[in-house]
Amino acid sequence: MATPDAAQRTDVTRGANGSDPKAPVLVVVQLNGGNDGLNTVIPYGDSLYYDNRPAIRIKEEDILHLNDQIGLHPSMGALKSFYDAGRMAVVQGVGYPNPDRSHFRSMDIWHTAEPDELAEDGWLGKTMHDLDPKGENPLLGVNVGRGLPRAFHLPGVSVASVSAVDSYGILTGMSATTQRASALDVLSRMYAARDGQAEATFYIGQTGQDAQRGADILKKASKGYTAAVEYPQANPLAASLKTVAQVKLADLGTRVFYTQIGSFDTHANQAEVHAGLWQRTSEAIAAFYADLEAHQAQQDVVLLVFSEFGRRVRDNGSGTDHGAGSVAFVLGDSVKGGLYGEYPSLRPGHLAEGDLTYNVDFRQLYATVLERWMGVDPQPVVGGTFEQLDLIRAQTLAEAR
Repeated sequence: MATPDAAQRTDVTRGANGSDPKAPVLVVVQLNGGNDGLNTVIPYGDSLYYDNRPAIRIKEEDILHLNDQIGLHPSMGALKSFYDAGRMAVVQGVGYPNPDRSHFRSMDIWHTAEPDELAEDGWLGKTMHDLDPKGENPLLGVNVGRGLPRAFHLPGVSVASVSAVDSYGILTGMSATTQRASALDVLSRMYAARDGQAEATFYIGQTGQDAQRGADILKKASKGYTAAVEYPQANPLAASLKTVAQVKLADLGTRVFYTQIGSFDTHANQAEVHAGLWQRTSEAIAAFYADLEAHQAQQDVVLLVFSEFGRRVRDNGSGTDHGAGSVAFVLGDSVKGGLYGEYPSLRPGHLAEGDLTYNVDFRQLYATVLERWMGVDPQPVVGGTFEQLDLIRAQTLAEAR
């Protein structure tokens, strides 16, 4: 299922630059380091939880109850309001076959949607190619933060990577001509070793030109935007999501955003660190959606929150070590809120080497968001057919055609 031709859509107002300001937008938030799902969505009704967490258990009276068995970490109050309003899906027991407890390998798996073999191409790179096969919009995908996630990698796909819109550009401080030439030279040297010089020349040249074109456009996004809410201070995720809102509201045709927060690698001092991370994450997301709502743009955005793996069921006396199954969240006005998937059993015979097993393959989650929200055929992106979750309310543009 491909996104319909823009010329065939007559039910929306089009932006001055030819973009569709009401096209579905996906924002991905990566929880770096392996979020402890067991202390995020807490099975407080199961005595085995308390048996396995003598050092870092959360008291039942502090837990934000979702039902009579599970609840959210007490620092997630800002997200609890999304759940109560039916705007947040909690996907329990997310993972993949034969879990790998290496941060790097597990993140590669999530980024490429390929758990069995090493892969280069990212699931969002493939998504963007489906949405814009001719690469006409250099700002179709925007990463807010350092580096470029492998999820975006695909030869011929250009992605803007920014920390703040006001300062975005390639090797700023040079003349435009020198800047373009230097950027292409640096990019070519960066990628030549991986792809081979001859093969890389056209790809890097085109990508560099697209990136420069994107820089010229993106600089204009800071003009005319005023945040409608006060974003939390000293909160890196809040700053990143403010940038996402700024670009989204500029109507530049960006369909995919990516940003990160961490580190959730809580081997020690987890009680304090985990609580602080979830407070910052929850408050940042709440401010972001409040900003969008004030600009009447919240219906266009779905936000996916994931981490590469969970933590071990039994604590280590101060924190938790690398595990397997975890939890993911999908938020937005177009989301059918509630619980999805079964909570993994904590019984010893049901654990995977001391870890929670998975009940929902992460590719089910990807397939759901791709087809039901973005209007993209998920099969070539995730490498097969996976049962989808019924967590999207709105019709995709492809269905509405």
